[in-house]
Amino acid sequence: MTADLGHAGAVTMSNNSVRDLLIVGESLFTNSAVYFGHGTDNAWDEAVCLLSFALSLGPEVDRSELDRQLSVAENELIKALYQQRIDQRIPAPYLTGQAWFCGLPFTVDQRVIIPRSPIAQLIMCYFQPWLTTEPSRILDLCAGSGCIGISCAYGFEDATVVLSDISTDALAVAEINVHRHKMLDRVTVIQSDLFCALTEQCFDLIVCNPPYVDAADLSEMPDEYKHEPPIALASGNDGLDFTRQLLQQAADYLTSEGILIVEVGNSCVALEAAFPRVPFLWLDFEQGDGGVFLITRDELVAHREFFT
Repeated sequence: MTADLGHAGAVTMSNNSVRDLLIVGESLFTNSAVYFGHGTDNAWDEAVCLLSFALSLGPEVDRSELDRQLSVAENELIKALYQQRIDQRIPAPYLTGQAWFCGLPFTVDQRVIIPRSPIAQLIMCYFQPWLTTEPSRILDLCAGSGCIGISCAYGFEDATVVLSDISTDALAVAEINVHRHKMLDRVTVIQSDLFCALTEQCFDLIVCNPPYVDAADLSEMPDEYKHEPPIALASGNDGLDFTRQLLQQAADYLTSEGILIVEVGNSCVALEAAFPRVPFLWLDFEQGDGGVFLITRDELVAHREFFT
């Protein structure tokens, strides 16, 4: 069904202030089937995101802008963005071409999933208290847009970072972001199926946001997720196809004090059931659902028999 963009409560698209169009957007999104979960969690913020992009205002709308009168062209552009968001269920970051992670802007399109990992909270805390020394080499495995690895490079200014992904399409976006953040001297992009192209390399920290959605959840996901690359989401019947391989091999690519941090989302239940004797440390977050574990190299080595 096409959204009714001509009327939203007492405010119509003929009203030309920023405030008017934000109210229109909030009303339309509230009364539509859109799903929030790709950078915002409510209708107002979704409207702010799209309007801010249309007007080149940055990530937020300053109060001083609310009464600004808009041109017909600006009005129509905002209207078109609202229309696409509602009718096609395209996540807002794909419409704007940008997502925010760790307070940093990243270029995104449908070649990569939209950054939303709670791992951002760990990066902003410098992975304390789990990192005993500052890492010199970091691997962002299943890097996608490169947001995790590039954010780590900001946090650890003396570290070198490798962004690795099996998808050449995803790595093309990661390259854009490496250039965007002027990290060419410290961040390297490598195409690899898991560790295949990373032989003889060791890292103090491996961070991985792999595909982890199980078959049942994948079939029930909101339409917004259908715009994301399936290779970045699906991982077999229980969501653990990739994670099993990762646990088998990761110890060989970690330094003696190295740690592995992996997001598995709702598949955490299946992981615990599959490896009940493995001491996964499940990390707590102020925001988000969690589903992120930490395991040391020594623990991976000690429990290697369970992963084969």
